[in-house]
Amino acid sequence: MAAIRVLSLPSSLTLLASTSYSCTTKLRRTSCCSLYRLTLFSSSFYCNKRMAHSIPRATLGLTHPAQIDPLKISFAAKESDLAEWKGDILAVGVLEKDMTKDESSKFVNSILKKLDTQLGGLLAEASSEEDFTGKVGQSTILRLPGLGSKRVGLVGLGKGLPASYRSLGEAVASAAKASQASNVAIALASTDGLSAESKLSTASSIAAGMMTGTFEDTRFRSESKKPSIKSVDILGLGSGPELEKKLKYTEEVCTGVIFGKELVNAPANVLTPGVLAEEAKKIASLYSDVISATILDVEQCKELKMGSYLGVAAAASENPAHFIHLCYKPPNGTVKSKLALVGKGLTFDSGGYNIKTGPGCSIELMKFDMGGSAAVLGAAKAIGQIKPAGVEVHFIVAACENMISGTGMRPGDILTASNGKTIEVNNTDAEGRLTLADALVYACNQGVDKIIDLATLTGACVVALGPSIAGIFTPSDELAKEVVEASEIAGEKLWRLPMEESYWESMKSGVADMVNTGGRQGGSITAALFLKQFVDEKVQWLHIDMAGPVWSDKKKAATGFGVSTLVEWVVKNSSS
Repeated sequence: MAAIRVLSLPSSLTLLASTSYSCTTKLRRTSCCSLYRLTLFSSSFYCNKRMAHSIPRATLGLTHPAQIDPLKISFAAKESDLAEWKGDILAVGVLEKDMTKDESSKFVNSILKKLDTQLGGLLAEASSEEDFTGKVGQSTILRLPGLGSKRVGLVGLGKGLPASYRSLGEAVASAAKASQASNVAIALASTDGLSAESKLSTASSIAAGMMTGTFEDTRFRSESKKPSIKSVDILGLGSGPELEKKLKYTEEVCTGVIFGKELVNAPANVLTPGVLAEEAKKIASLYSDVISATILDVEQCKELKMGSYLGVAAAASENPAHFIHLCYKPPNGTVKSKLALVGKGLTFDSGGYNIKTGPGCSIELMKFDMGGSAAVLGAAKAIGQIKPAGVEVHFIVAACENMISGTGMRPGDILTASNGKTIEVNNTDAEGRLTLADALVYACNQGVDKIIDLATLTGACVVALGPSIAGIFTPSDELAKEVVEASEIAGEKLWRLPMEESYWESMKSGVADMVNTGGRQGGSITAALFLKQFVDEKVQWLHIDMAGPVWSDKKKAATGFGVSTLVEWVVKNSSS
């Protein structure tokens, strides 16, 4: 019997002509400090379409994202014969070793041999003509009118590394979109060596690749086609309630990834700090049984003495700062671990008075400078659905813009952070760390045990590791191990870089406690050392510099990087 689950890909950030929800708030005095918090306590707003948010003034350029229904895909896990399957596309993932042929140029692999026999040898012939060897990135698809499957394809898995199965799903999604297929089946040529647990994780990876690969952000196009895909059968990897549960978990993680992609893709004239705060409040509303929202305005941040963060925000009076704090508490049981996820939330970064200029400055892409916050809020959306036990999670974003105006910070200004440390600003384009400084102090004040911060922080990290790998920095070997293991499950690439304490010499100021940047050499390391100054020594902390993998130049779109790793890490901590 097949395990069937309908998975939907919800979306967000659709600006409707009028407000489609109501929000009731109240002012509540906190027990830990003398300020009033704007606390969401009504869950009366909800929208089945892509998100509705209100903006107090007309959007620059009159741009209104289109209202698009969420995509729904029905996944079914079956133990069926490939030769008997009927539908639009039958795709078989093959390892390099599966492509071995005998002296008659016939497949040795039993599954491929049987399928090729049914096709009259066309599969073997096509793979030879197209030099298909099963390497990752290779694919060949045959159109076969009159047979059960309209198209049969082979997709290379190389040596069978975990990431290749996600790539398999993405490749099939691309083929389905190109051919307007609605019914697809995916199988592996070799499953004999897979354990029961491996089959679960493999099916999950395929489904995740299929879901994220099918998603296409068309909110800002004047015309767009709806994805045609309706159902996906995963053949030969088992069936039953355990696999159904795994697919449900995959859906919940992918909704967070897609949400993160949409946040980063949204332009700065649509996604302002205030709108980002509205997005956070919507998450709290949707999952109000486990998530609460606290949004601090500029005056409340002043009461908390967040001078470092507010120094960056000072130039953007038209789009004022919003400090976002979501808190997840499990519905039942004792909290054994308290975690914080802190994301850089610069909805646009001009560089300030040290304005971004010249080739490679990428100022036109600086809407993605809130990629860290997108990962954090995407993780919050997923965690709100998964509801892990035994763990409390704080999602924190100091959202603002880095602009130029008469009220903005200048090179040479001295800022005072909320922990009392002073910072001489020697470069206004090293602003992300200034916002994170107060966010990290705030996170420590929540009494957490561990913190991960994520930021599109330095070009130096991109130079060191390229566009696909994020750098991680931490004094804790234990935390580094945890996060790397989570990233391997998630299929995201991290590389640990050193925190060379001797480099701190370049960060010393003649008039303040520190400067905010130490120059070009070792720039990602000195940035991490700067952040360390705002973390309590009793708290385990890890910094992820995701400036490279936040964006795909090839696809000209956000990747959703970081969400899956964060969710895996939180879930792991819930069971430890």
